[in-house]
Amino acid sequence: MLAPARFNMPLSVRAPLFARVNIRPSMFVYTGPGHAAMGCGVTRAFNGSVVLTALALAIAPLNIATAGPPFATDDPEPTDYGHFETYLFTQGVTAGSGRSGPELGLEVNYGALPDLQISASLPVGFSAPNRTGMAIEVSDVEFGVKYRFVEEDNDGWRPQVSFYPSVQFALWGTADNSPDGGTQEFLPLWAQKSFGNWTTFGGGGYRIDPGRSARNSLFVGWALLRRLSDRLQLGAEIFRETAETQGEKGVTGVNVGMLFDLSDAFHLVASAGPVIDGDDSGGAISYYAAFEWTT
Repeated sequence: MLAPARFNMPLSVRAPLFARVNIRPSMFVYTGPGHAAMGCGVTRAFNGSVVLTALALAIAPLNIATAGPPFATDDPEPTDYGHFETYLFTQGVTAGSGRSGPELGLEVNYGALPDLQISASLPVGFSAPNRTGMAIEVSDVEFGVKYRFVEEDNDGWRPQVSFYPSVQFALWGTADNSPDGGTQEFLPLWAQKSFGNWTTFGGGGYRIDPGRSARNSLFVGWALLRRLSDRLQLGAEIFRETAETQGEKGVTGVNVGMLFDLSDAFHLVASAGPVIDGDDSGGAISYYAAFEWTT
C-alpha cells in the first residue's frame, strides 16, 4: 500500500503502497451543487470523455492482475523479487446522507530487487454529498518505493523493518481552490513480527504537505492478524493521524479486515470501520474492498 491513507494505503500481510481513503474531517464540506470536497488529496473534476478515458485506463490491465490491502496501517514485507501484486479496489467513506472517496482504483506493486518493491496507484474518485447527484474525478497519483533493511528472525524476537517513502501528486495539476500543495510526501517506517498463526505489524510516518493552508501531519497505526485456516485471515487495526489542514482536528479510526485466498494467484481483501473522533466525523464509516492478483 502506498501512503496510508490518506488513508492513502496498501493487506494480505502486504498492504498496498497507498493508504486508504483519507478521512479528513473537512471531506464533507460542500464546494457547490451536487459536489463535495474529497479528503483523498488533490482532486479535479473533468468532463465525460476524460472520465471514460480514466476508467478505461484503470480497467484495461485487468488481465494482468488485481487486488488491494485492507488496512490503513501498512506492513514492511515487499513483493517477492520478479513478481507482481495488482489490486483492483474500491474504497470510500459514508457519513449521514453523503459519500466521498476514490470509488475505483488500480494499484500495482513489483518486486524490482530482493527486498525492494516499487508501487504505483491511480484512483478514480467520486463524491455524492446528498445521494441525488454524483461527481467523478481522477484523484492524486501515487508512487512509492519500499526497502526492507532488517530481516525477521523466525526463531527469535527481531522483526522485519522497512522504509516506504511515497510521493503523491495531481495528475493534471492542482485545483486552484485546493488547500493542498501540488505534491505531498509520506515518509514511514513499518515493522512486523509473526508468532505461529498470529502476525502483528505497524509503525508510522511523517506526511509533508506544502499547501497554503495545509499542515504537515503524523500517522501512526498498528494491526493484528490471525490465520484461521489455509485460506482465511481476520484482523483489526487502530490508527491515528494528526490534523492535515489548519483549523482541523486529527482523526482516529478502527477497522476490522478479512483476507481470503481464492487460489494461489487470486485473493479477496476487505475492511471497514468507524472514525471515532475528529471534527464533524461522527457516524463516518470507511470501507475498502479489493480483488488481488499475484503473479
